[in-house]
Amino acid sequence: MKKVIPVIFIVISASLWGMIAIFVRKLTDAGFTPMEIVTIRVVTAAILLGLIGAVKYRPQMKIKFPDIGLFIGTGICSIVLFNWCYFSAINQMNLSLAVILLYTAPAFVTILSYLFLKEKMDATKILSVFATIAGCVLVAGVNLNATAAIRPIGVLIGLGAGFGYALYTIFGKFALKKYPTFTVTLYTFMVASLVLLPVTHLWDKWNLLISGEIVLYGIGLGLFPTVIAYLLYTKGLEKVEGSKAAIIATVEPVVATILSVFLYAEGFGAIQAVGTILILMSVLLINRPIKKYEINNKKRASIT
Repeated sequence: MKKVIPVIFIVISASLWGMIAIFVRKLTDAGFTPMEIVTIRVVTAAILLGLIGAVKYRPQMKIKFPDIGLFIGTGICSIVLFNWCYFSAINQMNLSLAVILLYTAPAFVTILSYLFLKEKMDATKILSVFATIAGCVLVAGVNLNATAAIRPIGVLIGLGAGFGYALYTIFGKFALKKYPTFTVTLYTFMVASLVLLPVTHLWDKWNLLISGEIVLYGIGLGLFPTVIAYLLYTKGLEKVEGSKAAIIATVEPVVATILSVFLYAEGFGAIQAVGTILILMSVLLINRPIKKYEINNKKRASIT
């Protein structure tokens, strides 16, 4: 059961990320740009985490200055980079293609985990990575007519989104060796906020920010798909390999697609159903119990 709980944490976090459109659409309708919405998200998260820390986790709010590089990794190289690349890619190409390039993240995590975290690269992981990417392609629904308009720079930026998305898992793994989940999550969003606030000049829309239901949607964006989601994902990373966590997290587009069907009456056809099945099968495959004979074979291999 202890092995299942971290996986459940990651699934819940990915499901919460899949709900982000509920908040983003409302804030977009209110007149905020994509990067302003990202700034609302990280700043609100940093404030909420700071309040939680002040009340309950004061000892966990301390870090050593040389370790700030870890949070530059999670906050700037991941959160800021992947959001900038993702929104830039959307401006360069069809939305579905930008989504697909974003979800190359499991492939990046698997390679980077092998190189820097010394995680094993086996056939199951490779198969799961390819299956999740294929599943995301189908769920996103590729518009083949739009592929002719793709420019190489757009593809590179889109891959940058996937790479940046992957870096949270890598830097997060290193940070968790020194700090607890709360500390890693808090400083990730503090660092990201310090970068994004001066860039977006969000304070110019202060009157809009404090108006009516915008406050509630802003807090909701910072709380559910951000604070809670990242705390759960980071907690899951303590016990789950980075490559496996990235594959499990691809349930996010499945949840997002299902919500879009029920909340916004968007289409869901056979192709999306096949993609959903591929993703879920990959998650099950990567988390299948290791049988006794497989363990014995691994022990024999290590001896020889």
